[in-house]
Amino acid sequence: MPKGWEWDETLYLGSAPYYVPGRLPYATGLADRLARVLALDGRGHLLDVGCGPGVLALLLAHLFEEVMGVDPDPGMLAEAARRAEAAGIHNVRWVQARAEELPPDFGRFRVATFGQSFHWMDRPRVARLVRDLLEPNGAFLQVADVKEPPAIPDGGLPFPVPPIEAIEELGRRYLGPVRRAGQGVLLYGTPGDEIAVLRGAGFGEPERIRVPAGGAVVRTADEIVAWVFSRSVSAPHLFGDRRDEFESGLRRLLDEASPSGRFAEVQPDTEVFAWRKT
Repeated sequence: MPKGWEWDETLYLGSAPYYVPGRLPYATGLADRLARVLALDGRGHLLDVGCGPGVLALLLAHLFEEVMGVDPDPGMLAEAARRAEAAGIHNVRWVQARAEELPPDFGRFRVATFGQSFHWMDRPRVARLVRDLLEPNGAFLQVADVKEPPAIPDGGLPFPVPPIEAIEELGRRYLGPVRRAGQGVLLYGTPGDEIAVLRGAGFGEPERIRVPAGGAVVRTADEIVAWVFSRSVSAPHLFGDRRDEFESGLRRLLDEASPSGRFAEVQPDTEVFAWRKT
């Protein structure tokens, strides 16, 4: 959990419908790569912790008998259920709970996934809880975008990149200079050192899996707006009665950056750290 910050239920309040259209997807080959590395064959159960709108749970559902998605945000779970129904995926259950509240009899799982969610939790406690829920040789996976900026293709990009610095500055004008998160602020950012945390919970050394992405993607102005509202730092509720004003300013900024309303980004590779229960 970030230093000096306490979790509250407004962390992603109002962000659920923006999350999938706003976030860049994981690398296309992620599910196939995990199936090979972990010998997944449609059996066993998956626990997706901090599942949000079901990005990982639905991507991997075909590799398991049953999937359990857990998240404290009811809006995220409602969006996950809607997406599952639309996709015809019926082997997923959604549970509203914090990871710290998982009971020891919650189930036994072949794999537990954390898609860019672990840093919001009481990590030592959650790591121990989830380790106890894993089957022998089960896997604890952290899934995230590779953080180093991807290289621009030799031929350049077909449209301007999103004006990230200008977007961040606009947000600061409305929300202040310190990063917001729920009802609190992140004075010290989010924590790292997961390897030490997982060692302390009884896991060994992780296996690092890097799945290459597919190069440049074209994004619309609507998708960039969705990205902004999908983030904890700029969740819709933070703007209060100035939300529409902020969005109008954001759209003007995007129009100035790309009058066509299109942007291009290089999709980052996906990185997985896998710890086995021994």
